[in-house]
Amino acid sequence: MATLPVPVDEIIAKWGPHKHYMTKESAKARASQTPDELVKTHCCFCGLQCGIKLKIKNKKVVGFEPWREFPFNEGRLCPKGVQRYMQDNHPDRLLQPIKRVEGVGFVPIEWEEAYSTVVSEIKRIQEQYGRNAFAMLSGVSLSTEKSYLVGKFARVALKTANLDYNGRLCMVSAGAGNKKAFGMDRSSNSWADLAHAEVIIITGANISECFPVLTYRIWEARDNGAKIIVIDPRVIPLARTADVHLPLRSGTDTALMSTMLKVLIDNDWLDHDFIDNYTSGWEETAKTIEHCTLEWGEKITGVPKELIYKAAEMWGKAKTSFLVHARGIEQHRKGVLNVLSCINLVLATGRIGKPYCGYGTITGQGNGQGGREHGHKCDQLPGNRDIENPEHRQIVADFWGIPESELPRKGLSAYEIIDAINKGEIKGLLSICFNPIITLPNNKYVKSALEKLEFYTGIDFFLSETLRHANIVLAGSLQEEEEGTTTTSEGRVVRISGAVTPPGKAKRDIEILKELAKRLGQEDKFTYSCSEDIFNELREISKGSYADYYGITYEKVEKNMGVFWPCPSLDHPGTPRLWEDRKFKTNDGKAHFNPTPYQPPVEEPDADYPVVLTTGRVVSQYLSGTQTRRIGKLVDIYPEPLMEIHPELAAKYGIEEGDLVRITTRRNSAVFPANVVVTIRKDSVFVPYHWGGVNAANQLTVGLEGLDPISKMPEFKVCACKIEKTGEKKAKDSAEYAYRSRDVLFADGDTPIPN
Repeated sequence: MATLPVPVDEIIAKWGPHKHYMTKESAKARASQTPDELVKTHCCFCGLQCGIKLKIKNKKVVGFEPWREFPFNEGRLCPKGVQRYMQDNHPDRLLQPIKRVEGVGFVPIEWEEAYSTVVSEIKRIQEQYGRNAFAMLSGVSLSTEKSYLVGKFARVALKTANLDYNGRLCMVSAGAGNKKAFGMDRSSNSWADLAHAEVIIITGANISECFPVLTYRIWEARDNGAKIIVIDPRVIPLARTADVHLPLRSGTDTALMSTMLKVLIDNDWLDHDFIDNYTSGWEETAKTIEHCTLEWGEKITGVPKELIYKAAEMWGKAKTSFLVHARGIEQHRKGVLNVLSCINLVLATGRIGKPYCGYGTITGQGNGQGGREHGHKCDQLPGNRDIENPEHRQIVADFWGIPESELPRKGLSAYEIIDAINKGEIKGLLSICFNPIITLPNNKYVKSALEKLEFYTGIDFFLSETLRHANIVLAGSLQEEEEGTTTTSEGRVVRISGAVTPPGKAKRDIEILKELAKRLGQEDKFTYSCSEDIFNELREISKGSYADYYGITYEKVEKNMGVFWPCPSLDHPGTPRLWEDRKFKTNDGKAHFNPTPYQPPVEEPDADYPVVLTTGRVVSQYLSGTQTRRIGKLVDIYPEPLMEIHPELAAKYGIEEGDLVRITTRRNSAVFPANVVVTIRKDSVFVPYHWGGVNAANQLTVGLEGLDPISKMPEFKVCACKIEKTGEKKAKDSAEYAYRSRDVLFADGDTPIPN
C-alpha cells in the first residue's frame, strides 16, 4: 500500500506545531470543572495499575483525584498517571470507522460497510488461502475480559492458529522462565514485602522512570535499613543512591548472575535445607558454573570483580531478600536464560515463599499479567494452559462447545507473523491495541509486511502509525469506556470501571468483536450481555488451572480492592504470597534449578560497528506513544528521542550536546540529537523507542535473527552500531521542530484523517 505524501509546510500550515495534542490551556479549563461524580478505577498504563478516581462531568472525563485508600499506590501517581485522563475526548479520537482511499486518505464510513467489508475479506482470504492465512495481533493494554474474548474469537470465529500479542515484546521471557522454575507464571509476592527485605536486587528495571510509583516501596525498604543493589549498564536514578551499582555490558546478565552464584557456593552462603528438600537440578547447575570465577565474570561483564563479590556477599549473608527484574534482562535472544539465572540466585538462598522474601517481574504493560494468562498468546489457552497439551485442549474445547479437532494448534509468534506475511504465507490481518511499526524491531521489515497484505483492518481509538496501512479502521474504546478487570504485576485482580461511553459512533471493543463473530457464523458462542458475563465464563474455564480465577467475582474484587490469584473458591481470600506451602507446580513438585550457560549477544561490537546501541523507555512516555504523545505536558517533558552518550565516547567522535548524530546499524540509519551524560557506559549509546517515522529507534534494532528460541522475544537491548556527527544541531525553529519530533500523525507523510 502506497503512502499518501503531503508536503511538510502544508502539514504545519494546517495543523501548527501543537495542534495534534491536548494543550495545557484546554486541560486546565477541563480540570477546573466541578465533577458530577468520581469513578474509582485504575491507570491505563503500566502493570502497576495504580488506583485512581476519574472526575466525570456531563458524561465526559474532565480530571482525576487520588484514590488514597487503594493499597498499592495509596494515591500516588506518576506523570503519566496524572495526565492519563487528557486523552479522553481528544481531537484525534476516532469517532466512527474509516476507510483508506488511495489518493485521498482516510474517509469516514458507516458501521455496516465496515463490518461487511471486513467479514467478506476474511472469508475471501481464508477460502482462497486457508484459515491460517488470516492472522490476528492483540495487545495487553486490553482488559482480561477482552483478552479472553480475543483468544476465543481468533480460535472459534476466525478459526486461525496465528494469534499473538504485544506481550511477546514484554513478559514472555519472564513467563517462560517462571514456568520452567516454578511451574507457574506469576511474581511470587505482593510488592508490600519489598519494604521489609534486607537486600533488594534490581536488575534490568529502570523503576524510577518506567514504574515510578514502585520507587516508594524501594525507599521504604531503604528507610528500614535495606541494602540496594542495582544492575544496569546505565546509572539509572535508583543506581545513584544504591549501595552497589553493577554497570555490566549489555547482554552479559547470565555471566554476572552465574559469577555471583559461584561466590555463594565458594563461601557456602546457601540454604542447604531448601535446596535438598524443595528443589531439583542443583548439582547439574552448580557444575556448569565451576568456571565462572570472579576474574571470568569481570572479563565478560566489564564489572570490577570487587563489586561482583560485594553484591554477592550482601545477598548471600542476608536473612531476607527480594529480586526484581524487568525488560532489561528479558529483551534478549537469551532472555529466558537471563531470567533463570536470577531465579537460581533466589533458590540457592531459599528466599522464596517467606515473609519479606521473594522474586518479582514488573509487568511493562497495563494488563501484561492477566492478558497472558487467559487469552491471546499463540501457545496458550485460558488458565495459563498449554495449547498443545491434549488434556488442556479438551477442557477448553468442551467449554467452548467445539470439537477438540477444530481448536487450532500453536501458531506463530508476533514477529514470526510479520515474517510469514513477508513470505506470502499470511495474506490478511486484524489487529487490536498493537502498534508494531513502533514496537517491533527492524521496522523496515514490518512496514514491508504491512504493504504486502491483501487486507488489513484494526480496532483502536487513535490512528496509530501502523493503522495508516490499514484498509479499514474500526473505532474502538478506551479503558474507561468499558467494564472489566486487569491483573497487576504482583498478581492482584482489580476492577476497571466503565466511567463513560465511547464518543460519536465509536463502539466498545467487545461489541465489535461480538458483531464480527456473529457475521462469521458463531453468534451462539458469543452471547454475552456484559463484561461480567465474559469474566464469569473465564472464572469457570480457569477452575483447576494454574491461573485459577474461579473464586474471584466483581463484587469480591470491589469489596477487597483487589484479589490475588490463585483463588480457587468463593470463600478463598486469594494468595498474595506464593509457595509458602513449598508445593511448586512442576512435574516433581519442586522448584527447578536450570543451567544458564553464557551466550554472547547476536551482535557484538567490531571494527565496522564499534559501539553498542541499547533501547528503553522514558518517564513521560508509554510503549509506542499512541496515547502519551498526544498529551501536551508529557510531550513537553521529553519532546523527542535523544541519544545518550558518555563524554569520553562523545569526545572521540567530536560530538557535543545537541549535535545531530547519525546512528547506523546493519539494518538502517537514523539521526538523533546527542545528550552527553556520565550515566552510561563508555562503550554504549541509549535511545528511547516511543516515537515513529524518522525518530523510530526500532528501525535500527535486531529483527528475526534475534528471537529467543524459547520465548520468541526479540533482542531489543543489544545491537552493534556506528555513530557520526551530521554537522547539524538540534532544531530550534518551531515549525521544523514540530515536524521532526512531534510526529504523532505524520511520521510517514500520510494525510490527516477527518473526524
